[in-house]
Amino acid sequence: MRVARSEVGLRSERGPILLGAMTSTALIAIDSTILATAVPSVVKDLGGFSQFPWLFSIYLLAQAVLVPVYSKLADMVGRKPIMIFGILLFLVGSVLCGAAWNMTALIVFRAVQGLGAGAVQPMSMTIIGDIYTVEERARVQGYVASIWGMASVVGPALGGVFSQFLTWRWIFFVNVPVCILALVLIARGYHETVAHRRHRIDVPGAVLLTVGSSSVILGLLEGGEGWPWLSVPGVAVFVVGILALVGFVLVERRAAEPVLSLEVLSRRVVLTAALVAGAVGAATIGLSSYVPTYLQRTLGTSPIVSGLAVAALTLGWPIAAALAGRLYLRYGFRTTCLVGILVSTTGAITLAAVGMTPSLIAVMIACFVTGWGFGWCVSPALVAAQSSVMWNERGVVTGVQAFGRSIGSAVGAAVLGAVANAVIAISGRGSSDPHAVTVASTWVFVAVAVFVALTIATVLRMPRLPPPKRDPITGSIQTIEPAA
Repeated sequence: MRVARSEVGLRSERGPILLGAMTSTALIAIDSTILATAVPSVVKDLGGFSQFPWLFSIYLLAQAVLVPVYSKLADMVGRKPIMIFGILLFLVGSVLCGAAWNMTALIVFRAVQGLGAGAVQPMSMTIIGDIYTVEERARVQGYVASIWGMASVVGPALGGVFSQFLTWRWIFFVNVPVCILALVLIARGYHETVAHRRHRIDVPGAVLLTVGSSSVILGLLEGGEGWPWLSVPGVAVFVVGILALVGFVLVERRAAEPVLSLEVLSRRVVLTAALVAGAVGAATIGLSSYVPTYLQRTLGTSPIVSGLAVAALTLGWPIAAALAGRLYLRYGFRTTCLVGILVSTTGAITLAAVGMTPSLIAVMIACFVTGWGFGWCVSPALVAAQSSVMWNERGVVTGVQAFGRSIGSAVGAAVLGAVANAVIAISGRGSSDPHAVTVASTWVFVAVAVFVALTIATVLRMPRLPPPKRDPITGSIQTIEPAA
């Protein structure tokens, strides 16, 4: 794809495309936080208190399972049709959610939303990887990362306002104009040239990967919550998942055009970037899930104040992501990622250290430092993986990172939930006791610190790629050499 190069920013020639990608990302980012504060209103209106956790689980599951399929299709037919399909599906899901008549219907329609989100998120990152050089992405990542920072503050606030002063249904209806804006920006501003040729769609591989990954993620999300880990459904879902994934590997070895190339996964720069994304996903879900409860139960802070503590995590992230480009252009991707994960480890260890002596300021600082490190690690790892391949593999590589983060979030939710529940059970005081919550949360923070610290070894396995070099003729930085 050829795009005239100009300034980077929303007023530049590529500004409408960037704004479309940012608007699409905002849909997913805000939707991941806006519902949490409205759950009491939803349950009061629709009933089904025992079912409401599925509002989150089914969305995460649906969002994750088709990411590799969407990403492969994007490499075959182009990013634009997949992006438009994802936005339209998210739009339909949002309208249906707003019109839901009971909790079961709302859960089903949340799955529709998740299927749309699974296309939108990786396509946004892939489009940015297509139209911006490595050097330019150093600045653009800050724009995109800022969306997540704003969503962490705007999402819960909007959810509270809609549920208190209007109706919780506006949580979903508000997506309609945003979806339309994203559709217009992408449809009118983004043009790509795709080399059309006959493709052999890997249907068996897609089916096996979808069944396998959805079973494993479902088992991780619902184990210990929806059913006991060692119950019949708890074991069966993992058996089905493992068998399907084994079958997927066997099928992919013979597929003419595999939905997820095993050769791509064998490249160290791609695999390490995916593992980093997974570890960050686990750590993020742990902090965003347990920090608010920890502060509310131990210090008696309001939901808004405890939410701001988590916001510190996502505020440090985009600031660091915007600055990370200067580091990796000068020192290389591996060095930048290593510095970032060391900073995150410092923040996570600090949080674990102050866990038994609750302090709002200390928690906010620790979250900010942890998020700052993630910004120096996640964005360079993604850019390195994208830049190591050509256009026809960039969608799959980007999808692998998004899929890795989804798997990491599911693993993190399962492991950290098991840790918290076990500590509270041992204490015998129940989840409403402040001391039990303090001890359980501290052990969760210790586990998060372990997740982050173990990522140091992963980053050290990243290929020692040299800093990207500027083309002496065009003056631009396009790709790095593919690495094993």
